[in-house]
Amino acid sequence: MLDGIIDKLVRASLILTTGYVAGTVIENVMDANQLIIYVDFTKGSLTTAEIKVEFSSDNTNFYQESSSSVTTGTDTNTLLEHQIGATGKYRIAIPIKDRYVKISVKGTGTVTNSLMAVRAIIGAV
Repeated sequence: MLDGIIDKLVRASLILTTGYVAGTVIENVMDANQLIIYVDFTKGSLTTAEIKVEFSSDNTNFYQESSSSVTTGTDTNTLLEHQIGATGKYRIAIPIKDRYVKISVKGTGTVTNSLMAVRAIIGAV
């Protein structure tokens, strides 16, 4: 930790699989309120890659990040996955207030020549 910032390698650059694989769980981040995920993605033969972010207060029961949309007074929530369709370096910002964070990744399609590394920066604004 440097000046209240946690910099954590969640996943080294590895070939993706077609099922979600969790990276290292990030612990004791309850005093932070911002999560920045840096993704270094090489598409290879994949169609897309997906990133799932989950949160927990006890490191046992994890709750997936969700998204909501409002239509005619109804707020509809759905589980959220971040999808990437092109090789590149991506930055994903997420507000947090949880003790544990788990980031999982997977590929869709043929995984040949695909790679993904994930780093997380956590701090307070």
